[in-house]
Amino acid sequence: MKTLHLLAAGAIALATLPARAQTAPSPQGTWLTESGNLEVSVAPCGAALCGTVTRVLANRSMSAPGTELAADVKPALGMTILTGFEPSGEGEWKGQVYNRENGKTYSALMSLPAEGQMAIRGYVGLPLFGQTQVWRRVQK
Repeated sequence: MKTLHLLAAGAIALATLPARAQTAPSPQGTWLTESGNLEVSVAPCGAALCGTVTRVLANRSMSAPGTELAADVKPALGMTILTGFEPSGEGEWKGQVYNRENGKTYSALMSLPAEGQMAIRGYVGLPLFGQTQVWRRVQK
């Protein structure tokens, strides 16, 4: 009988937890890149997550702040720049990021270090040899 009461009390406690405590943060949504150039929508694409440019705000270079740069000749709007992101650990996803400035695709790690922030670390070989950008969630 005690076991039944404990199970019932546990079920009630779980049911009354805030929804936020039961759900891990998700990178799905719209994000503003660190440079402020693009808004990127992260959403499922098959079993993985992908990021597609949904709005172009500017075309500033990430390597030379304040300068205009004709990056990739293809239009940015509608371009998929994050591909194949799958869970790779607690609060981390692994996939690829496309750099419009040099036309190269890099391995990448995605994480959510703080509320409203997404860290994208592009790298070659090992994450140690990479660069991290922090994107900000866009509130719609």
